[in-house]
Amino acid sequence: MTPMIIGIAGGTGSGKTTLTNRLKEYFGDNITLIYHDNYYKAHDNLTYDERCLLNYDHPEAFDTKLMVQHLNQLRQGISVECPVYDFTIHNRSDKTELITPSPVILVEGILLFESETLRNMLDIKIFVDTDADVRILRRILRDVKQRGRSLESVVQQYLTTVKPMHDRFVEPSKRFADIIIPEGGQNSVALEMLVQRVTAHIVEQPVEE
Repeated sequence: MTPMIIGIAGGTGSGKTTLTNRLKEYFGDNITLIYHDNYYKAHDNLTYDERCLLNYDHPEAFDTKLMVQHLNQLRQGISVECPVYDFTIHNRSDKTELITPSPVILVEGILLFESETLRNMLDIKIFVDTDADVRILRRILRDVKQRGRSLESVVQQYLTTVKPMHDRFVEPSKRFADIIIPEGGQNSVALEMLVQRVTAHIVEQPVEE
């Protein structure tokens, strides 16, 4: 088996996860999911208040080197222990998740295309493109409801780090995409094309004796 590695990038709240989930629902165990967000660096030496002040939208916030190592292992058919990030405490948890290889490895994250090393590992690079006003509204709803943040903290983080880093790193990385999909998982035409391409790859895989 030679896994196909698909990267789905785009700004916060763009619809990356919706697209990822719809592909996972369609292909089930034929797809392995791995999230760049789980590779945020650990900061056990900092207090919670100090961790709150870190810039989580800069490329240096991620342990991309470890993710590249894990993707190489998955491509070789080796399972990996992926770190699990806890957004409520702004730090890695003490848990890991066993990630097993499959015909298609789907990687999701805002800054996948910023790293040349990571970018070159991706067989298909997809950028989900959504208007900024829609993205910030989605982020507010997610962070307040799912991550226990206050509205004020979400808005402050967006203005001080999220938007500047998006303009500096995320948006320019769009030029590396093979496919740009407006509205992510809501774009049924693009989703159907992806399904056909992934299906063709899965069918091409040798049958185990």
